[in-house]
Amino acid sequence: MQFIILTYESDDDVAARTDVARQAAYWGGWQAFGGALKAAGVVKSMHGLAPKQTASTTTVRSGERRVAAGPFTAGEMQLGGYFIIDVADAAAAEEWAARCPAAINGAVEVRPVM
Repeated sequence: MQFIILTYESDDDVAARTDVARQAAYWGGWQAFGGALKAAGVVKSMHGLAPKQTASTTTVRSGERRVAAGPFTAGEMQLGGYFIIDVADAAAAEEWAARCPAAINGAVEVRPVM
């Protein structure tokens, strides 16, 4: 069964991606997690996302397209990336989510893929 793991990180954690003093530890955690998924043979796709400042949100109301700068949701966390995994059930997906670096300071959402 396929699940998507959505990772949410604080602005500070996302800033660690390019902070010389913190980036080795930041990326090391993500490389270890991605490597474990690959080694287990469960990952189908995985990608990090650019910071929320690069996002735009498009809506169509009454036939009119509107584009707003920024992510759809505002808040203290931002969507940092995703993983598509193929595991036996939701419990197995949640076990992987608990191993994700974003679970430490952020949040990890798990949903079945339709």
